[in-house]
Amino acid sequence: MINCFKGTPVKYIFLLISLIVTGSAEATAAKLQSGPVITPFGKHYQVDSAIPVSAQTRLKVVFDVSEQSGTKKENRYFNSLARFINMHVSAGVPVENIELALVVHGEAGYDLLNDGGFQKEYQRLNPSAPLISQLLSNNVKVYLCGQSAAFLDIKQTDLIDGVEVALSAMTAHAVLAQQGYTFNPF
Repeated sequence: MINCFKGTPVKYIFLLISLIVTGSAEATAAKLQSGPVITPFGKHYQVDSAIPVSAQTRLKVVFDVSEQSGTKKENRYFNSLARFINMHVSAGVPVENIELALVVHGEAGYDLLNDGGFQKEYQRLNPSAPLISQLLSNNVKVYLCGQSAAFLDIKQTDLIDGVEVALSAMTAHAVLAQQGYTFNPF
C-alpha cells in the first residue's frame, strides 16, 4: 500500500474521503421534475440510461391496479402512468408513440368514482379524479373490471367520464395482450 498519508491524523483522512464521496454524490444527484405532459402528477428524474429511447421508440403498456389509495390522496399507482408518460417524453419519445392502458379491479375501483359518486361514498371529492381526467385526455385507456364493479355496486354513471367497464380485469388483460400491450408489473 502506498504510504502517502504517513503522519497525517486519521480524522483528516476520513474528512478527505467524506468530502470526495459527498462531492461526487451531489454532482450526480438528479432533480425531481414535473411534466412535461401531465402536471402536477408524474414527477420523475432525468437520468442517463443504458437502455436508450428515441423519437422512434414505441411503447404500448398496460398497468394493473387493485389497491385503493384511501380517501385523502390520489392513487399512487395511477400516478405511475403519469410518471411513465412524463419521463419518456422528457427522454425524447413523442407522446403519440406512447399507448397506455390502466386496468383497475378490487377496491381500487372506488378511486375511479366521479366526484358525485365519491362524495356519496366518502363525503369528499375524489382526489384521484384530476389525475384520471388528465390520463384520459392523454389517450390512456382506463378500464374497470366489471366483476369488481358489480361486487362493489359501482354503476357506470358513478364513474369518471371516459372510464370504461370491461367484462373482467382478466378479460381486459387478455384482449390488451392480443393487441400488443406489454404488462408493466410495477
